[in-house]
Amino acid sequence: MKRKIGNAAVFGRAADVYEKSRPTYPPEAAGWLVPPSARTVVDLGAGTGKFTRSLVELGLDVIAVEPDPKMLSTLTGALPGVRAVEGSAERMPLPDASADVVTVAQAWHWVDPPKALPEIARVLRPGGTLGLVWNLRDIRVDWVRKLGEVMGGSEAEEFTKGDITIGEPFGETEYFEVDWSMPTSADALVDLVASRSYIIEATEEHRQRVFAAVRELVASEPALAGRESFELPYRTRCFRATIG
Repeated sequence: MKRKIGNAAVFGRAADVYEKSRPTYPPEAAGWLVPPSARTVVDLGAGTGKFTRSLVELGLDVIAVEPDPKMLSTLTGALPGVRAVEGSAERMPLPDASADVVTVAQAWHWVDPPKALPEIARVLRPGGTLGLVWNLRDIRVDWVRKLGEVMGGSEAEEFTKGDITIGEPFGETEYFEVDWSMPTSADALVDLVASRSYIIEATEEHRQRVFAAVRELVASEPALAGRESFELPYRTRCFRATIG
């Protein structure tokens, strides 16, 4: 697995813009990651609850675990019926064998797998599933590729460039991918950029320079120019493995 970059601890400083700008997940992702027999799911590194919503929509008993109290507060405000606790992949305040599935959405690149995998295995029941999922902008589309050049690479994009194997004590890693899109705008793209960890930490001068470049791209790109809204294509990559 590739080394993570950046600092995950900064996201709480931009919890509101993170919640507003980050994409949801296609229903096919949760449908594939969670076995039909599952009842209790832990959404680990839940952030503001973007993927937690997908699990709730499946009618599951969902426990959200998130280390940042500001992100967790935003989650509980949006999903008051979800049990939410502070914790990390390396240390979850949950009993042994208490969940059927643990999901990690847009966050596995921040964890320490040698410490996290035994802890996740502890929380899972026998035969339990670990599911990983990332939303990635579809750079096969020309203007989206240009957007990435303007924004700079993200931690998730760097981490998911190669194959991902979950590893022991889990068995074979299975893979699923779904293409989809969501409506966006120039303002929404600027907010999306503002939610990135490396932009949160950047100087205000650098932030404004990147924001201006995003707006210039939208104004000059033939597929986008003059449109109030347009579709931003995504590829959602999913990985799962069960206790071996």
